[in-house]
Amino acid sequence: MADIQRTLSIVKPDAVAKGATGDILSRFEKAGLAIVAMKKIQLTQELAEGFYAVHKQRPFFGDLVKFMTSGPVVVSVLEGPNAIAAHRDLMGPTNSEEAPAGTIRGDHGSDIERNASHGSDAPETAKIEIAYFFNASEVLGPVEAL
Repeated sequence: MADIQRTLSIVKPDAVAKGATGDILSRFEKAGLAIVAMKKIQLTQELAEGFYAVHKQRPFFGDLVKFMTSGPVVVSVLEGPNAIAAHRDLMGPTNSEEAPAGTIRGDHGSDIERNASHGSDAPETAKIEIAYFFNASEVLGPVEAL
């Protein structure tokens, strides 16, 4: 039996700006992932720096924060069988230039930074990332699913 998981998804500013949010969200649902929480927000510098703190020492950190604060994002919690792997498969490779057509990044991204979407990479990361943007009362369904 498939493991029911939750994962964080972010539709990044590039995809929101070009009107791809609806297409991206519908791909999740068509793939059997339920959207159990969602909101559109504008990341502040502080929020973006905190979320991407793991990359603070990397040379791209400043550009990443600048990009992620350049416009609104849509953050959501997806739930379903093997949600983390399913979501990552839908997104495609991190570098949009290497992502095949039919994936979110292949269809809506333009490069490694402007790649339309973010998704948690492991159950432990998903818990931390979900809690970063949502409190328990904002996520539908049983807490045990976390």
